Amino acid sequence: MAAIPGSRRKSEGEIEYEKLLERQKRTATGARLEQLNKQAEGERKLLTEIIWPVRHSFEGIVLEKEFITLTGVKAYIDAYEEIFHFGFEGEGYVSHAENITRPRFDFEKMRIRSMGALGILYVPFTFDEMDKKPDLCQRTLYELYGKFGGGFASPRNPPVLTPYEKEVIRYSLWLARPIRLSDACECLLLGKDASRNVMKSLVEKGLLRPTSQGLQRTHVYELTNQAFLYGRGAYKSSAAATTAAGIIKPE
Repeated sequence: MAAIPGSRRKSEGEIEYEKLLERQKRTATGARLEQLNKQAEGERKLLTEIIWPVRHSFEGIVLEKEFITLTGVKAYIDAYEEIFHFGFEGEGYVSHAENITRPRFDFEKMRIRSMGALGILYVPFTFDEMDKKPDLCQRTLYELYGKFGGGFASPRNPPVLTPYEKEVIRYSLWLARPIRLSDACECLLLGKDASRNVMKSLVEKGLLRPTSQGLQRTHVYELTNQAFLYGRGAYKSSAAATTAAGIIKPE
């Protein structure tokens, strides 16, 4: 059967998001079900283009999580991370800024304060950020999982690094810019050939990538998201956080 002109194959994240949404719709009732039926492009982009590439799983994600605010009113979170209590939201400029009324603005701020009181870390992304800077949004999640999640989003079998390789990652994070071969020589106190071999090994392990392409020999590299997570100590084990009080279980 010929493909429909202009159509494209759905990504794994899109397929899993649709399954998650339908699965949670089947068990939801009332206002939460209404919220699930309203999930649109912003929520889809948040789940499939930001969260999925980092976690590669929607396990522990609750869509339209219902909770009670400090004023006793029900409110909802676009995507709630049950294990580490992250409240992910995708916000469009028109609905969340340009056309917002004063009462709605007040409610939104009270809703955010309520999340904090319940131990939920509010993590918003704008639609434009997700659309134009997805790598930056994903990097934020790697940072959060590295700091709070104990590496939950990291690979199950992280690469084994030599002391030299660990030092290159640490030094690159400290530099806060792409690392040059000369930088590696300086931090490792090794010659060019030995330092180049360390960099090459990190590229093969998916922790560094060259910033230039072509036939010329590469001398400048940048950390991948995986290396950024590794460098923040995300592969260290940590106990799961306890459930925040006041959170309503999905209906």
